[in-house]
Amino acid sequence: MEKAILGIDIGGTGIKGGVLIKGHLEDIRSIPTPAHEDKEHILETIAVFIESYLEYDPAGIGVGIPGLVNVEEGIVLGLSNIPAFQHVELGKFLTERFARPVFINNDANCFALGVHKFGVGRKFKNMIGITLGTGLGGGIVINGHLYSGVNSAAGEWCSVPYLEHNFEHYCSGKFFLNYYQSKPKALAKRAMAGDLVAQKAFDEFGHHLGELFKHILYTLAPEAIILGGSIRKSFPLFKASLEHTLSTFAYPTVLENFQILLSELDETAIHGAVALVEIEEETVNS
Repeated sequence: MEKAILGIDIGGTGIKGGVLIKGHLEDIRSIPTPAHEDKEHILETIAVFIESYLEYDPAGIGVGIPGLVNVEEGIVLGLSNIPAFQHVELGKFLTERFARPVFINNDANCFALGVHKFGVGRKFKNMIGITLGTGLGGGIVINGHLYSGVNSAAGEWCSVPYLEHNFEHYCSGKFFLNYYQSKPKALAKRAMAGDLVAQKAFDEFGHHLGELFKHILYTLAPEAIILGGSIRKSFPLFKASLEHTLSTFAYPTVLENFQILLSELDETAIHGAVALVEIEEETVNS
């Protein structure tokens, strides 16, 4: 029987898990993140959650984190949504607790890896994963391999200066809250019902996202950018303005072979966490 692999996605509000068995992700579970507790309490919560999966006897554990990670050492360097989780040796803690290999990376990197290994990104050697939600996340796959950079910081376009702030300010849920005092989902409903102000909001959002995509294209020229996160579900509302802005890109021949796709996977970060383990096993066995 093929060995099971456990994937864990740690977020600011919830911790989710799933087990990959024979190529399929099964038994998805979630618990609230004790984000405002001390480090020891958070670590024990994660450990108890993992213990609930030990019946599968997982061969390894992959973990996605919404922050920077020293990938080689398995050290969480800092999480903005979990104040006590700063410079935490999570890899060492879990390895000693469960006597299994543990691999940790940034959650946006896990998204890119997950969609490349298990989703619509499988056919591309060079692709970018972008998550559009409360914040903006990015991950890079080059020549079929995840590129994490130093401390998993590659693809942090959220912090790149743009206009008066940075790309995250204009290319995430923050844009709708700051400029239209509404959450994206509620604004999307209004736009679909014909609300001109809401439609204008998504037109502007698409323009800003197009400028981000141009920045990515000038730097990496990927074959595809694949969108994840809740805002991707409103893609028809900002598709036209995004494509209009992309039409100003200086190298049309690059655009001829470029695609924008939506992730069809709902648990891509868990898929990516699982893939962290799979890749390491492939490296060892090659």
